[in-house]
Amino acid sequence: MEKSINDIVTVYAEATPNPESMKFVANRMLLPNDSADFRNKEKAESSPLAKALFEMNFVQGIFIMNNFVSITKNGEYEWFDLIPDLRNFFTEWLEQGKEIVSPKKELSEEEETEIERKIKQLLEDHVRPAVEMDGGAIDFKSFKDGIVTVELKGSCSGCPSSTMTLKSGIENLLKRMVPEVESVEAYGV
Repeated sequence: MEKSINDIVTVYAEATPNPESMKFVANRMLLPNDSADFRNKEKAESSPLAKALFEMNFVQGIFIMNNFVSITKNGEYEWFDLIPDLRNFFTEWLEQGKEIVSPKKELSEEEETEIERKIKQLLEDHVRPAVEMDGGAIDFKSFKDGIVTVELKGSCSGCPSSTMTLKSGIENLLKRMVPEVESVEAYGV
């Protein structure tokens, strides 16, 4: 049986602002409408793909979203040496139809305020697309006493320029659009 053009899996590597992270983009959705961030092997239990990647001794973090996987490596390795093998790994994984992340149970959303809805919408419309282009994600965590707390994931986590992006870009946008916002802080960084 011949393969159609829709059956062919392609994966390419794309640099991110974080020199230790590389974004691997596929021509198909891996995790639509969600993201999964694995900072170590122990947290990867819900993802067969992440568990397999952590078997590679250079992998320090994995972030999966939409049609890409961001890999964070340790500094002992060069991307030049790793990219061909990782592209082949992802291509074979997808061609074989292996599971990316096991389905999770739905969590009920807590009651949110109008200000929180506005902050989330601004993050979704104006910040998320730019952050995703760099191989990461941003999630709203909370808004309390004028402070917005967000979580940076993927290549954004630990990126040298993420603090500047957080303060110069995201904080300025939210303060301008939502007067109640006084500052933006990163959760867990």
